[in-house]
Amino acid sequence: MSTRETARRGRDRKAEVLMPVPGRDRFAPGDAPSVAVVGGGIAGLAAATGLAERGARVTLYERGESLGGRLAGYPTRLADGSEVTMSRGFHAFFRQYYNLRGLLRRTDPALDRLTPLPDYPLRHSGGLTDSFARVPRTPPLSALGFVALSPTFGRRDLAALDARAALPLTDVRVPEVYTRFDQVSATEFLERIRFPEAAHHLAFEVFSRSFFADPRELSAAELMLMFHIYFLGSSEGLLFDVPDEPFPQALWEPLGDYLQRLGATVRTGTAVHGVEPRPAGGAEVHTASGTGTTAATGIDRHDAVVLALDSGGLRQVVAASPGLGTAPWRDDIAALRTAPPFLVSRLWLDRPVHADRPGFLGTSGYDGLDNISVLDRYEGEAARWAAKQGGSVVELHAYAVGPGADREGVQDALLGQLRRIYPETREARVVDARHEWRSDCPLFPVGTHHRRPTVRTPHPWLTLAGDGLRCDLPVALMERAATTGFLASNALLAGWGVRGQVLWTVPRKGRSPVLRAVAALAQRRVRR
Repeated sequence: MSTRETARRGRDRKAEVLMPVPGRDRFAPGDAPSVAVVGGGIAGLAAATGLAERGARVTLYERGESLGGRLAGYPTRLADGSEVTMSRGFHAFFRQYYNLRGLLRRTDPALDRLTPLPDYPLRHSGGLTDSFARVPRTPPLSALGFVALSPTFGRRDLAALDARAALPLTDVRVPEVYTRFDQVSATEFLERIRFPEAAHHLAFEVFSRSFFADPRELSAAELMLMFHIYFLGSSEGLLFDVPDEPFPQALWEPLGDYLQRLGATVRTGTAVHGVEPRPAGGAEVHTASGTGTTAATGIDRHDAVVLALDSGGLRQVVAASPGLGTAPWRDDIAALRTAPPFLVSRLWLDRPVHADRPGFLGTSGYDGLDNISVLDRYEGEAARWAAKQGGSVVELHAYAVGPGADREGVQDALLGQLRRIYPETREARVVDARHEWRSDCPLFPVGTHHRRPTVRTPHPWLTLAGDGLRCDLPVALMERAATTGFLASNALLAGWGVRGQVLWTVPRKGRSPVLRAVAALAQRRVRR
């Protein structure tokens, strides 16, 4: 069976394959270059994996004490003495995250450490609840079925919808969608197509706020890309899984062990402060590890470097590395923005929530509360604690919190909304709580796509990876991180004549020929 056929098994039949540049299978003994991968999140782990599997001598630098980046976790002791793992909580591992799931298969071939959630209902404070459980999977029936089954869409709403203005949603093409719609905000686009006001929360909570952004500021092109990825571009877009144990145990510790078995060096607790080109090629990587009197600095020399950092980290490293890049490239890096702060509150309660509460519930109109997760529905560690204590573990998320907000006030407000939505928690005692305030996700403001950095840089020995990059593929969030990580390693490998990783993606254009033809006809009429 060919590589293409093997890779296609179990995927949407219209998923696209991206073959790497032809080359050798791997480096010959004694011929392997030294590569620094800076950042141990999803993007860095993907880049390190792609390189180490081909025999490159990889050193992975991560400033945190554990791998996983924004999905890392750390141990903590609760007031009752229990040892548990805290993280940034719920993340959906969708079935069309082909490259992320391919990365995880390195240590879990059957993805047994992921478990499916049957539904992710969306509840509005007005009383309506939308569900994905009975929605058809194949586009465009998925979108039509959702509308038909949704209590949020009425006949008048559908009649008022501007079908012609909405047609671009049926044929989202990457990267052309950015040329046409990056100058428009998500809010403006939905108003332009007369998307029902009552259903705005569906688009905003499911898509826009997944970017931790105010929809008035988010590029409409990103919103449309999300519609394509989850509704109209893939038959797997409504299905997702979650890890059955905390992120470190289920995902990152096994992957770190795998890299070390390949010969990679994994250096956690080591920050990279600068990268300087060497006259003979490659770079010096300036590091610091430890704190206080035990802090140590060093300079490591490598043939190539992958910067797999979040937007803030990338800005800092480039600003501290005056020899990197060109002036326009550095200006574009400096212009990267970070999304507003967000909050993850995890509560260990002394009594269970009702048995019919879903593992995940999206919410809208509840004073900043964006979703509720009941971790003991799907995570083993939480389930064991809940069974032992007779309680439950509940997590609350609030995205795009105002930078001047009173943090304790926001935390208290989320708890109040939980008690409103799940009344059985009103009498529950909070055994303990952890609150994670972060502001490190990329922001995709209107009109900025052309300035975002790409995987390739002005230096052939330097590549970038991360979910904040410009990537001319229909990928987003965790899948964009994994995909750009592999693309970063592939670019370096191609320069050394070594074949890289086969990649997959949802179709790069609308999957229905009929709808594509209608959309093209409408566009021609508009141009006239």
